[in-house]
Amino acid sequence: MNKRIEALAAQLPLSGLEWMALNPGPSLRYLTGLNFHLMERPVVVLVGHSGQVKVILPELERAKVANLPFDAEIIPFGDDPATWQGVYEQALSEISGNRLRVGVEPTGLRFLELNLLRQALPEAEFVDGSAALAGLRMCKGTEELNAMRQAAIIAQNALLNTLESVRPGQSELQISGELMVQLFREGSEAELPFAPIVSTGPNTANPHASPTNRTLQEGEMLLIDWGASFAGYFSDITRTFFCGEPNDEMKQIADLVEKANAAARLGGRRGMPAGEVDQLARGVIAEGGYGETFTHRTGHGLGMEAHEPPYIYPGNPLILKPGMVFTIEPGIYLPGKAGVRIEDDVVVEDEGLRSLTDLPREVMRLEDFLSRARKGS
Repeated sequence: MNKRIEALAAQLPLSGLEWMALNPGPSLRYLTGLNFHLMERPVVVLVGHSGQVKVILPELERAKVANLPFDAEIIPFGDDPATWQGVYEQALSEISGNRLRVGVEPTGLRFLELNLLRQALPEAEFVDGSAALAGLRMCKGTEELNAMRQAAIIAQNALLNTLESVRPGQSELQISGELMVQLFREGSEAELPFAPIVSTGPNTANPHASPTNRTLQEGEMLLIDWGASFAGYFSDITRTFFCGEPNDEMKQIADLVEKANAAARLGGRRGMPAGEVDQLARGVIAEGGYGETFTHRTGHGLGMEAHEPPYIYPGNPLILKPGMVFTIEPGIYLPGKAGVRIEDDVVVEDEGLRSLTDLPREVMRLEDFLSRARKGS
């Protein structure tokens, strides 16, 4: 934790910042190991460019900071909201008259905390500090990668256990519920990256479909997008299946998506712009005549969040570096008919992209997929 705080402190001046303000979430856990949940009581941790740390938190949470592995000033407050602004002003009084640039996470800091900070630091400018944090979190270390591989193993085992009981006539909600049970039985932590996406038939043409009471029928597609959590890190996988015999168009789009996944997964490498990885997958689908049906980016970063940098979208100039982890998930979606997506989690290494996920990628009948996966081929 000390090293991570020191790394952020060193990064702040390079980003034109004097302080970083964080509330509960993945970045705070990454930097400090502190795990709070968002609630009506405003928790804020500030890290300064000299390495100083201020923790403003409810009195009832003091036990969590009793044995921190780094130096920090602890400022507790009580349950009366009328006193909170005064506590924040007192905690920040030594810097309140300075013209400061304070970094925040635009998708993380709430109005509650931001308003308290603005009133306590009236001369400060609050700006997007996500780039400074992304630079620290994008490249994963060995322990992080081991955790993500374990999250992938848990997710894959849970899927195989779930598929053993999948039959025509079951609803999307029933399949999703069984998958969640199996995730926890296999060892996933309680906080999943997202609720599993289970879609059938024409619903598979919606990339972010929510499970419904619609039932799986013979001759349809089944798409499952799910993940697990281990040691605070996530996996995110998608596989698509035939229930019974597919028609020719289903076979065609399934083959194209599998080839697109392979093109990006096997063609990506360190030093390549992220946008080129997107183009490797997108080019296959476009050449097959379905370019307009691939309606989203090829992938997104993965780690302590289900979506984090780097993002694999057309034209992204970000250069891939060893340790970066992201998904490769091309798809084809035919409204009213069917959709196919095949998603893997990969890490950038010196030799190329190594997949943390290894279930069969070919779209096939459920029973054939299970047989092949159980044999480990």
